[in-house]
Amino acid sequence: MNQLAKFIEKNTNFYYGWIIVAGSGSTMFVRNAAATLTIAVFVYPMSEDLGWSRTLIVGASSLAGLLSVFISPLSGYLIQKYGSKKTLFFSVLLLGLSSLLISKTFNPVTFYILFGIGRIIFSSPVQIGAATIVAKWFINSRGKATGVLGLSHSLGMGLFPLFAQLVIDLDGGNPDSWRMSWIFIGVTVWLISLPLVFFTMVDDPDEIKPKSNSYLKFEKDSGNSDRSSSSISLNEALKSKAFWMLSMVGFLTYFIHTGVNIHQAAYLIDKGINPIFAASALTIMALGTGVGSVITGWATDKFSSKKVYFFGCVWLGLSALLFLVINNIIVAYFVGFIFGMSLGGLLVIPPVVLADIFGKDNIGSIRGYSEPFVSAGQAVGGISAGLIYDFTGSYQLSFPMFGIVALLACLFIIFSSEKKITKPKMNLRQ
Repeated sequence: MNQLAKFIEKNTNFYYGWIIVAGSGSTMFVRNAAATLTIAVFVYPMSEDLGWSRTLIVGASSLAGLLSVFISPLSGYLIQKYGSKKTLFFSVLLLGLSSLLISKTFNPVTFYILFGIGRIIFSSPVQIGAATIVAKWFINSRGKATGVLGLSHSLGMGLFPLFAQLVIDLDGGNPDSWRMSWIFIGVTVWLISLPLVFFTMVDDPDEIKPKSNSYLKFEKDSGNSDRSSSSISLNEALKSKAFWMLSMVGFLTYFIHTGVNIHQAAYLIDKGINPIFAASALTIMALGTGVGSVITGWATDKFSSKKVYFFGCVWLGLSALLFLVINNIIVAYFVGFIFGMSLGGLLVIPPVVLADIFGKDNIGSIRGYSEPFVSAGQAVGGISAGLIYDFTGSYQLSFPMFGIVALLACLFIIFSSEKKITKPKMNLRQ
């Protein structure tokens, strides 16, 4: 389908990279069919209808997170070998199908398999594929372009849970109204993303040779001291201190991310907030995520990526602690927005800082080895908060734990290598 891209490039002055951002952004939007905020809406009705514990339901996300530890390197390899377009297309196809089939589940094993498939797609091929193709189309303005990806994700993060809750409510007092909601989610995934990925995606700028290449030029005076136009191989990246330290930051921050998100709706309902308002609080949080994505994208083009990462972790820890003061819907909206801004940073900074330090040529395979840390953090964070609830009857101890974890993330950033890793004379391919 490169003919469409070549036609647009030939007949307009518009940089095609922004269409790539739109296409990859659509996958970031629909991946929220398997987001922790989406399953958060289903925790209450599914537990009531099926008689399952909350820990059992969120355990599907945690198990998928553990499996993603092993799947992520494979995803990185497939993206590096076959390209982001094919990987993203088949990922979206499978995500929609698994969502549809969840509506037919009656036992935990089936649910774990189906939601696990969707969650693995969320964590690995879409997360890595979308950021990889954008990194290849942008050196200059990489932060802004990745920020748009984060904004796309945040829109889906807010709209999918609200959409799911609305469908559940429209189905009246049916105890299994959640089933119809999963059907609508699956169809929506296909309608929004499959056409865009199939018709617009181009893996590499060299395939259409864009007239304007200003976005592919490295600006030394950009203000980001971590960014480089050089690239190194996967093996070289794995030998660096920065890779392992920053990967640990990914584990710790997503421990907090998922631990809060997957239990947030249930936590608000436990606080006496109406379920539809609890779902709307997730939408407010998603709005904050969109704002945070845009601000962080701008910041990573102006300042050191790792310094932006440090302040993002501080914000994440403090905003997680604010959940302790929620006593009504207004406070829930405020805290959700503040916490959402920190999540916006998590969407943008990790892919940008890795591409800045290690270069764009092999970023797919490098991300494939860093994402297992993120997946592990998501798995452990969600199940940890669930166990705290099951043993104590509340989530109150979870939030101080998240604050301590954020502090540890800050320390890892401080002690990561300050030296840029470059290969100025040649690009080594893995």
